[in-house]
Amino acid sequence: MPAYMVAVANITNFKPELKEYAQKSAALLRSHGGKYIVRGPAVENYDGDVLEGKSVIVAEFPSMDDLYAFIKGDEYQNNIKPLREGTGEYHIAFYDSLPEDQQ
Repeated sequence: MPAYMVAVANITNFKPELKEYAQKSAALLRSHGGKYIVRGPAVENYDGDVLEGKSVIVAEFPSMDDLYAFIKGDEYQNNIKPLREGTGEYHIAFYDSLPEDQQ
């Protein structure tokens, strides 16, 4: 069953390492079967202001195990995640997809 990672990022410091972080995390995400559904700021904030100026990332993985292997693995934790340190505030959550009978 597909699993989803949703991240909301408030980037406050565009350090050069942030570009490297984006490239390396994308490559690692793909190597774990992940694909981006949404990646970036909103085209329009329709209602409310919580997401104003924020970037939203939604990534789909084949399973929760694949998502965990990506984000909890040594490569991400030790070599990639530190690249974004000091660049902003990040909120990340994981979601299971709906069962077919609820879609």
